[in-house]
Amino acid sequence: MSNRLERDVKNSWTVEYEEMPFPSVQKGWVLPVDRWKDFDPFILMAEDWFKRGTFPDHPHRGFQTVTYVIDGRLEHIDNGGGRDILEPGDVQYMNAGWAARHAEDGVENDIAHTLQLWLNLPKNKRDTETMYQNVYNENAPVVSFSGGQIKVFSGNIAGVEGPMKSIVPFTLSEIELSEGADYTLQLPENHNAFLYVLRGSVNVGTSQKTLKKHDVSTLTYKDEGNPDQLSDISLSSNHRRTKLLVYSGEPIREEIVPYGPFVMNSMDEIKEAFRDFHAGKFGPPAE
Repeated sequence: MSNRLERDVKNSWTVEYEEMPFPSVQKGWVLPVDRWKDFDPFILMAEDWFKRGTFPDHPHRGFQTVTYVIDGRLEHIDNGGGRDILEPGDVQYMNAGWAARHAEDGVENDIAHTLQLWLNLPKNKRDTETMYQNVYNENAPVVSFSGGQIKVFSGNIAGVEGPMKSIVPFTLSEIELSEGADYTLQLPENHNAFLYVLRGSVNVGTSQKTLKKHDVSTLTYKDEGNPDQLSDISLSSNHRRTKLLVYSGEPIREEIVPYGPFVMNSMDEIKEAFRDFHAGKFGPPAE
């Protein structure tokens, strides 16, 4: 008899949205910022609808971002010479490291609709080199199964390796299920994980708790578990076109101070980041 961990829903909630002043449109907190200890290694995740001019040139230090485009087009510009347009289903990874400076904008008259996850860096990696990687929808490997498919952006899942090369390993997969379809997702048992329902309705875990569009769930996991031992997450669709994202990562277990555009280990380090930015150490504007 297998002793593999069968996961269940730990906590769940429905994202609440608020209208924002133009050129932003609407915002919701998928992962609220004040609960980062529960989400470790994840810090927050925001769902945004916005037009051009909402997120002009700005700095970051001390963490990573993972941006998934749900709809519209997103233009990324960084002060290292990077410029690209991401479309629905594309994902961008950024390691802010010691000093990132970039802009994220809607294209022309599009309303960009995105999910941006902040992923922590351990203290000994906060001064790593800044880097960006775009993973286009068509370049992420897909594994089909009866009644659906799983697309892997990051990590090793379902026997395939996602193309994302993050400083701190994590998994990101997109799962689509037709009505009545079942799938068992396997993740390392020591990974803290959460899922977000983009469309439809799905029963999750041993309790088969029903989650619908705009619902978020954290999942049970084995703290201090074996990273080489897999766990099972049971998923069953109640809708003809269910779609969800699942993120997982190993907790870092360090105290952090998220403040403005920076994530550090102390307020003194936050103040130093602001001083460095104003002293020009982050380089020229992204434009």
